[in-house]
Amino acid sequence: MSWSISKYLLTALLAAPLNLFGITDETEELPTPKRWDKRVHLKYEGWERLKPTHAKIQYAGGMGVMSAGVGWDYGKRRQWETDFLIGYLPAKYATDFLFTLTVKQNYIPWSMSFGEHWALEPFYCGLYLTTIAGEEFWEKEPGRYPNRYYNFSTKIRPYIFVGQRLNFNLKHSIVKHISLFYEVSSCELYIISKATNKSLTMKDILRFSFGAKVQLFKNRQK
Repeated sequence: MSWSISKYLLTALLAAPLNLFGITDETEELPTPKRWDKRVHLKYEGWERLKPTHAKIQYAGGMGVMSAGVGWDYGKRRQWETDFLIGYLPAKYATDFLFTLTVKQNYIPWSMSFGEHWALEPFYCGLYLTTIAGEEFWEKEPGRYPNRYYNFSTKIRPYIFVGQRLNFNLKHSIVKHISLFYEVSSCELYIISKATNKSLTMKDILRFSFGAKVQLFKNRQK
């Protein structure tokens, strides 16, 4: 992997919240589960904080045809998530088989529980930064083009998104719940194009994706 890609990923990681790995005040009491929102953050100790709390797989969304990775949730009610995903783009969509790397930040303000097993996250949002490997993609405009002919990077793409998730809770020693989700996203290039070209429709600038999340570890109450 080139240094330029690693540099952007390192920058994104350093910009993430300081409690990325569940770093919390050990003297702080866990919040009491609400009637509808029963999420409670799992407090790991020591090196356990490095354990991913979940794994995800996602189809489409500007991060390759398929992507997969792990992430960490944090906040008193697990309302924040940071994910790292690796995806791929088959040769039929590009000049060669290519890999993508994505850093994704999610905010999930609400969760509604229905009975013992089902929960709905009716709205969540966030942003992510995707980079793609390949010499044909650039961070800065190549010298062969006139100055400011392409005033954007083709290697780095920031996205914003909204989505919904449906959770099925399990009584298992490893897997806490399985979630199915969908997201609607758009990148800065599409949004700017829409603002400057009124002939474009929302269908032209929005991207639909879906996937699954597996919560890996059960809550451990203090």
